[in-house]
Amino acid sequence: MTRMKRCMAAALLTFTCVAACAGPSALALGKCLTDNTSGKERKALARWIFIAMAAHPEIKQLSAATPDDLEQASRATGALFTRLLAESCPAEMRAALQNEGAQAMQSAFSTLGQVAMQELMTDASVNAAIAGFERFVDGKRLEAIGSPR
Repeated sequence: MTRMKRCMAAALLTFTCVAACAGPSALALGKCLTDNTSGKERKALARWIFIAMAAHPEIKQLSAATPDDLEQASRATGALFTRLLAESCPAEMRAALQNEGAQAMQSAFSTLGQVAMQELMTDASVNAAIAGFERFVDGKRLEAIGSPR
């Protein structure tokens, strides 16, 4: 996949605040959160995000997730967030809240969510599914935009 196509795919899948808007305390908290989660935990977080998004009425029909699946994923996510904030990153959380407010928490957890989604996107099946939209992109129209007139 070309770099431009990867960027387009990533842009289509971005659903959280970009960490670039975060202050230093939010960045430190985001780093602490990602450093203190395993690949398995990040996949579980991505699973929760997927199931939660599948609750939307226009998406629900595309998922076989049950209310029990959501309950289990929510329970695991709640335990993960509690561990991260109470045990792994309490000093970073305190500093983020004091220095940058609630927005810092959102930004830090956006960073963790982005890392979780990136981890899923390294799978060949996921990459193939994401790349599937390329068949429907009108390359000639896009090339014309980038060409000097």
